[in-house]
Amino acid sequence: MSRRPVLVFNFGSQYVQLIARRIRELGVYSQIVPYYIDPQEVERLNPYGIIFSGGPASVYQEGAPLPHPKILDLGVPILGICYGLQTIVHMLGGKVERAQKQEYGRATLRVLKEDPLFKGLPKEFEVWMSHADKVSVLPEGFVALASSENSPYAVIRHSERPIYGVQFHPEVTHTSYGKELLGNFLFEVCKAQVNWQMPDFIQHKVEEIRQTVGNSKVVCALSGGVDSTVAAVLTYKAIGDRLFCIFVDHGLLRKGESQEVEESFKKLSLPFKKVDASEYFLERLKGVENPEQKRKIIGHTFIEVFEREAKEFGAEYLLQGTLYPDVVESAGIEGAKVIKTHHNVGGLPERMNLKLLEPLRELFKDEVRKVGELLGVPENILKRHPFPGPGLAIRILGEVKKEDLEILREADYIFIEELKRWGLYDKVWQAFAVLLPVKSVGVMGDVRTYERVVGLRAVDSTDGMTADWSRLPYEFLDHVMRRIINEVKGINRVVYDISSKPPATIEWE
Repeated sequence: MSRRPVLVFNFGSQYVQLIARRIRELGVYSQIVPYYIDPQEVERLNPYGIIFSGGPASVYQEGAPLPHPKILDLGVPILGICYGLQTIVHMLGGKVERAQKQEYGRATLRVLKEDPLFKGLPKEFEVWMSHADKVSVLPEGFVALASSENSPYAVIRHSERPIYGVQFHPEVTHTSYGKELLGNFLFEVCKAQVNWQMPDFIQHKVEEIRQTVGNSKVVCALSGGVDSTVAAVLTYKAIGDRLFCIFVDHGLLRKGESQEVEESFKKLSLPFKKVDASEYFLERLKGVENPEQKRKIIGHTFIEVFEREAKEFGAEYLLQGTLYPDVVESAGIEGAKVIKTHHNVGGLPERMNLKLLEPLRELFKDEVRKVGELLGVPENILKRHPFPGPGLAIRILGEVKKEDLEILREADYIFIEELKRWGLYDKVWQAFAVLLPVKSVGVMGDVRTYERVVGLRAVDSTDGMTADWSRLPYEFLDHVMRRIINEVKGINRVVYDISSKPPATIEWE
């Protein structure tokens, strides 16, 4: 069944899929398209509306990405976000220039004129800015609807045509009423109808998997986490016993994790095999310190192991639980900047004997959990915190050694155990420990020590694209610190990471 979409034009923003996902959360099908899409193709798709994403370029620079001029004349409602607003202004005769006072982070938006875009919203609310350019002259026919301290044209619209622009990012959770504003654009301006729900996604993906795979067999790269488990259950629903799940113990797992995964999958009754390749992985990582190199070595080694196992099963496809944040951070979306290579995206070798199957590639973590819930995946798996494919290798900064893995496993286990004991585990999105490549002086029992430092990280998020540090109780952090220093040999200092994303990433490597 074809659905009338809202089209999201991709100008290279890291948040382009987040915009599309917000639209889907509101119950309307969204589709990402390149900024240079032909106007005739847009007319064929018959969208409810168009959203221009943000992007890293400046509209006045040579070669800046700009859509076909006819897009603005199709009569389809348009909302430009950040760079998208500046694109509209630039193309219609206004002026955009470098701002003397750049805006990054929270700002207060003040509504100047009533408009359907602000239906049900307060006259002032907090928004999230991220721009170095500003609109200095509006095009003819445009009016300012709202302003901030450094942006007199924070929200604009054409006085007669349904063309809007906002200088801030309504798609991120840091913007108050951002989802409501997008909803007003959809339902008040575009007059869109609800046509997208997660059960629809499941039905569509099951059919898509069947058509893609045909009569072939599929081997699943199983980690035991939410993503690969949901991908496996979804694919099993589509092709049954032609799916075979392989769990590779790469020696980089958390304490007791290998046994937990094996027990969980026996309960799910999926075809399952455990492969111990820990020595193989550790040998490959010997002497390697660069995080990108570590990720790529792990990715390549994963594929070698899976290809070997797949030959025995006679599989042609490799199923992975790749999610959108993996794709966008590896520049899998056209125009996005590479942040880090993910083992199941940029870490794959150029030539691979297996075809990739990634049914969750367009989803975020919380959407995957919703799909898993609908598919009957056990709650203890769905509520697990995200765990990266390269495992503890990217939580040990520097070379990965066996003794360091043991230190980190013990510290991480204490942190997670206490989070659960204090009733905090389900209140944070992700928590873990990091072993730092530094030593510090300490004193234990009147004896001078010179030992390692562990960093604790806990963040609040909904999608992994943005995150803020969790305000865990001081009493809790004090208790965890004392347990780690007293119980984990080789650690004499514990620090707590209070960086948000952006500018930091959630993982340290």
